[in-house]
Amino acid sequence: MSQTKTGSAATTEAPAKEPRGARRKRETRQRLMKAALELMAARGMDGVAINEITEAADVGFGSFYNHFDSKEAIHAELMREVLNSFGETMDHISNNLEDPAEILSTAVRYAVQRSADNPVWGRFLIQTALSADILSGLGQYMLRDIQRGIASGRFKLKDPLMAFTSVGGTVIGALTAQMEFAPADSTAKKVAQQLGLNLENIPERTASTVLQILGLTNEQADEVAHRPLPPVELRDSLF
Repeated sequence: MSQTKTGSAATTEAPAKEPRGARRKRETRQRLMKAALELMAARGMDGVAINEITEAADVGFGSFYNHFDSKEAIHAELMREVLNSFGETMDHISNNLEDPAEILSTAVRYAVQRSADNPVWGRFLIQTALSADILSGLGQYMLRDIQRGIASGRFKLKDPLMAFTSVGGTVIGALTAQMEFAPADSTAKKVAQQLGLNLENIPERTASTVLQILGLTNEQADEVAHRPLPPVELRDSLF
């Protein structure tokens, strides 16, 4: 007489495998996004044609429209993926910060450093800042943080638009400098060194300058700009 043995532990099912067609579609979309990012970072959205994106991605021209309606659509998706994801990450870590100056300083320091770590990311940010999308991407987060600082009285510069353009110009200049000076064999770095320019601690110095623009004293700005950074792990699926 046989006896059926019933196990008491629940059976763990393996996760469903992604269908081949879905995987190929996702990989194609990813290649298109990466190609568009690199091209638009170098030349801006208006300087790139759809056929250039598909050629760089090694994807058929017609396949582009299986994923995006237009060049503007893929650019908007890049804004969301590359820049908004950074802004959302900064929002997450600023939840534990109360000082508006420290919140803005933290975002500025991470952005400037990231431009050296990921030059494509930095160039895409610069191209966005120089386009009609200036108040999209990271611009929307910067403007919001400036307005909050003004409303709280922490920032003394009372004109949000002029504060935004002044701070934005400083940050974009610092991003460019950080990327130019980062490579060990950079010509710009050698020239700057010959001129006796200090190339150290650009993220902190940028944050301090930004805070001084907004009305903090030199001493106050330096103290905030050198506070320990909250730990953060920045990830982008396109890199």
